[in-house]
Amino acid sequence: MDKPGLEGAAPAKTDRGAAGFLRMRWQGRAPLDRLFWRDMLLTGTAVNIASSGTALVLLGLKLPLWLVLAVHLLPVPYNIFLTLAVWRTAERTGGAKASLMMLGSALWLIATVVA
Repeated sequence: MDKPGLEGAAPAKTDRGAAGFLRMRWQGRAPLDRLFWRDMLLTGTAVNIASSGTALVLLGLKLPLWLVLAVHLLPVPYNIFLTLAVWRTAERTGGAKASLMMLGSALWLIATVVA
């Protein structure tokens, strides 16, 4: 039974924080444009640049190679998550724009893993 006056209520507590952020993207509830442009291309790329830069500093400090590689590859699971989230959301959305975003996310993932 719906309670009157709750139409504009805030999302449930389960949709707040990191778990809510990840859940919304995995379930395709985040807008595709936001997921692709802001979350993946802008934030994801910034995380990758920061990780690579930190790895280069660690390499310059002559720290163990395993540590340098671990820091460099740390964002890969998040990159895979974002790419799959874009694909899941784009499949639900449909259309040419969604297909281009699927292609773009696959190319972005390849670029972030190789670079």
